Amino acid sequence: MNHLQTALDIITQVGGAENIEHIEHCSTRLRLSLYDNGKVNEAALAKIDGVLGVRVNVQCQVIIGHEVVQVFEAVRSLTGEPQANAPQVTTRPSRGAQVVDFVISVFQPLVPAIAGGGVLKSLLLLLDVLGWLSRDSSTYKVLDNIGSAPLYFLPILVAITTATKLKVNVLVAVSAVAVMVLPAMTKQLADGAQFMSFDLRNVAYASQVFPAILCVLFYAQTEKLFNRYSPGALRIFLSPMLSLLVTVPVTLLILGPLGYELGAGLATVILWLYGKLGFVATGLLAAALPFMVAAGMHKPMLPYAVASMSQFGRELLYLPASLAHNIAESGACLAIALKSKDKVLKSTAFSAGISALFGITEPALYGVTLLNKKALYSVILGSVVGGAFIGWMAIEAFALVGPGLASISMFVSPDNPLNIVWAFAGAGLSFVIAFISALLLWRDKAVEKEDELTFTRPVEGQIVPLETVNDDVFSRKIMGDGIAIIPSQGVLRAPADGTVVNIFESGHALSLLTDSGVELIFHIGIDTIKLQGEGFDPRVKEGQQVKTGDTLIEFSLDTITAAGLDPVVMMVVTNGERFSLTPGSTDKKTSHPHIIMTLKESV
Repeated sequence: MNHLQTALDIITQVGGAENIEHIEHCSTRLRLSLYDNGKVNEAALAKIDGVLGVRVNVQCQVIIGHEVVQVFEAVRSLTGEPQANAPQVTTRPSRGAQVVDFVISVFQPLVPAIAGGGVLKSLLLLLDVLGWLSRDSSTYKVLDNIGSAPLYFLPILVAITTATKLKVNVLVAVSAVAVMVLPAMTKQLADGAQFMSFDLRNVAYASQVFPAILCVLFYAQTEKLFNRYSPGALRIFLSPMLSLLVTVPVTLLILGPLGYELGAGLATVILWLYGKLGFVATGLLAAALPFMVAAGMHKPMLPYAVASMSQFGRELLYLPASLAHNIAESGACLAIALKSKDKVLKSTAFSAGISALFGITEPALYGVTLLNKKALYSVILGSVVGGAFIGWMAIEAFALVGPGLASISMFVSPDNPLNIVWAFAGAGLSFVIAFISALLLWRDKAVEKEDELTFTRPVEGQIVPLETVNDDVFSRKIMGDGIAIIPSQGVLRAPADGTVVNIFESGHALSLLTDSGVELIFHIGIDTIKLQGEGFDPRVKEGQQVKTGDTLIEFSLDTITAAGLDPVVMMVVTNGERFSLTPGSTDKKTSHPHIIMTLKESV
């Protein structure tokens, strides 16, 4: 993949850099918060090289796969700093959509740090259970502190992501939130602190997220106010100082305790629902995850998962259900890879199955299961059965990371040695059910397309081998194989039904995507770009549907030859790796004199 070109194409099809408000990425997809989702060209975006799929709802989600980080960096390098002022918006998202976008933008960037620390702590628990590293040893304690740091300083991390999303001063926002986890402040709160005769509630703010979010939201308003009214010469210190003086006391008095109760309440409600529904809740959530992940709507579960981790140090609904779903995706894909006779599908299903086994399900979803009902049914069945078993055994997760074979240690419990055993059993059950179901249900689709693809004459004239053209790019077939025609008339016609993809500004070249998936480029003359459009009259527009024989470009042979240029017309197949090409007969006495080229799809 050409990451820079892919990034450039993505930026173009989402409305340009000026339409991008905020950009993040998860393990497989770019997540773009746009000023105007109406400017997104979904069809063109989905066709970009390297893009597996597109979902536009709250955010514009571009599914890339394992190279998402490189594409993300390329997009960031091309877009630079976000625009200070929002452009004119024609379609404004709803208030609910804005809230979901804010939640995803704040919580998604936290996952790598929390996951890294959480998995490290779970591995340490495993080493202790196996007797390889005692939890009383100094080495264990140092490593445990490394794993604990991201969760303990979660308010600081949240301050950074929230301030970044709100486009306020990140360092001042962090300074405001840092007061809540300052050791001296923590001790003072424990001893019974007051501020201007008002009692400050003793809250343990370490590992909390909602107090930090409310603090930065309030700080954003104070920064805007004091920036507006502070004298320019004093603004650099006066506005931050006044913002801190107002924000921190209000946070300690009101917003901090409110955020703490919000986080505790969210986790408590989920646990109450789990207590009422039991294993059914885990099974149903696991069955719904294929659709939630496909729509990108599983990310709003992050606040609950983070709150549960910070409140109880464990999570027993979303992550266990995700384990059942991820492994079920793997089982279904590997069964299809084993049974299918389609070489392309076998390869796709095998690689997607391995990715899902390690917790990355997007390649499986977009490449296999969502495209085939029987595969999707198998995933749902494996997810329901495995998820219900996992819920029945009350399996708990101790790290916030995508569950899979590589991260299975996240289910090591410090109190229940069987927790990891039942996690393996639940994963195995999901895999086996989905695998057997897919193996029994799967049938390769009947091939409906013709064995051969034929193309009619695009230009009247004498057909000559492409190798004889006086241009190395075409004669050496650098762009692809094809044919050449010495024209007798100045009309270029469509050789097959298709869609006009691109027309050069000078009008001397055009690209066409046929309905059968063949990518064609037509080039009229050699070095005719020097004419700067003189003598060329395109009769179609980009994106226009055309039928066989429709006029694409009218051109003047006299103008081309008068300029001393060669008028030969080239027709090249640019995705020829999928086909074997056979030039048609040049003998006009044959039964099909209009067919000049035949393609057979490679097997």
